[in-house]
Amino acid sequence: MKKIFCAIVLVCLSTSVVHAKDDDFKSVVRMIEQFYSVKHQGIPFLAKAGMKVATTAARIKGGQAKRIAEAGSIKLAVFEDQEFDGDFMKFRSSLNGALNATWTPLIQTLSAKSAEQTYIFLRSAGEKFNVLVITIADRDATVVQVTLSPKNLAALMRDPEGAGKAITEEATIIDQE
Repeated sequence: MKKIFCAIVLVCLSTSVVHAKDDDFKSVVRMIEQFYSVKHQGIPFLAKAGMKVATTAARIKGGQAKRIAEAGSIKLAVFEDQEFDGDFMKFRSSLNGALNATWTPLIQTLSAKSAEQTYIFLRSAGEKFNVLVITIADRDATVVQVTLSPKNLAALMRDPEGAGKAITEEATIIDQE
C-alpha cells in the first residue's frame, strides 16, 4: 500500500494541473444533494468561530488532531438523518467523472454489510496537498476537504483505510466542540 501511495504522490507532484476556482468541494456537495435528493446542514457562524478555538486546542493535544489542526484549511459539509438510497455504482461513476480531471482517486470502498461508501481523493496544491474525503452511510454523509503538508499526509497515509475516518472524525469533532 505504501508503494501505491508513493506512486500517487509522485504523479501528483509531477503534473501541474491548473485548478479552475477550487470549487470542487461545493460541486461534490451539490452532486450529493441532487443525486440523493438531500440537503446538507450549514455550519452556523458561531460554530465556525468555535472551530478556530478547537483548532488551537487540537494543536496542543497533539497526534492526529494536531495534524488536522495544522492543515490550514478545512471545509466541511454534513448531511444528517436523511435517506441515501440510490445506485452506488452510478454515483461513483458520476463522482469520478466530475473529479478525475483534477483529483487522483486514492481509496474508494463500499461496505458490503452497511453499504457505507468512502471516497478519498488527492491533488497537489503547490507545496501541500488537498485531500477530499466523502463518506456516505444509510442516514448520514460527510464531505471534508483539508490541505495537508506532505509530512502530515504521509503520516495519515500510514493507515490508508483509517486516514479518511481520521480526517472526517477530527473535522466533525472540531465542529462539535
